[in-house]
Amino acid sequence: MPQSQITTKNLIVGIKAFSDNYIWAISSKSSNYLTLVDPGDAQVCIEYLERNNLILSSILVTHHHADHIGGIERLYEYCQEKNWPLEIYSPKNENIPHSTHKLKQDDNIHLASLDLSFKVIDLPGHTLGHIAYHNENILFCGDTLFSAGCGRIFEGSPEQMLQSLTKLKNLPERTLVYCTHEYTLANLTFALTVDPSNPELVHYYNQVQQLRAVNKSTLPSSILREKQINPFLRSFDMNIQQSVSEYANKSISSELDTFTALRSWKDNF
Repeated sequence: MPQSQITTKNLIVGIKAFSDNYIWAISSKSSNYLTLVDPGDAQVCIEYLERNNLILSSILVTHHHADHIGGIERLYEYCQEKNWPLEIYSPKNENIPHSTHKLKQDDNIHLASLDLSFKVIDLPGHTLGHIAYHNENILFCGDTLFSAGCGRIFEGSPEQMLQSLTKLKNLPERTLVYCTHEYTLANLTFALTVDPSNPELVHYYNQVQQLRAVNKSTLPSSILREKQINPFLRSFDMNIQQSVSEYANKSISSELDTFTALRSWKDNF
């Protein structure tokens, strides 16, 4: 399980699910309410609730893929059995079961049970309706931004994905990045192939190797770190453009063309 991260008022814990998913569990120091982010597996969430004597009050959903919403139906039923009111926040343009709040760019939500607020960011690319939840310290970004990588483009275009990543790159550097998969080591292996002379990247790779050797989580990351080491946030960089050009066997210099070729390279890596 990822190490607990404590914000001013809240505790964030990653519940492991499937082979490499994290379901983020947000609780308060002053109550026994819990919010879950992208609960793909209901059973591990129910076990966490019961083990810690918590009440599920809300769910935040970033997009419609099954490993992010597959537990919602059972969690909804579980809350009904317990007579717990449940609020489910989700993308406006995706079909999410039992959604009570349909969200779009710049909507604001307040989780009263945790005294925690977020602004919504539209992030088309991985899916067309994908959203993220952000406040001054925290980002829940689903499958758009990973540590040292980004999500596959299933429904959107490379241009949309690049625009979405640029939105995230422009967030405050202190922002903690809570993505939903433990992909970091594999992403870093690719990143070093693209950008082998980046000292920050080499240092981070060594850190992550040590963490994964003892099965510790690499998350959360931060916007600052990702701006330093993530090739998908650095497609403007001449070293990355040169690597991509060599891979594609043609000259590539624009940021969008570099990003497009980089994503294709990673898809086949």
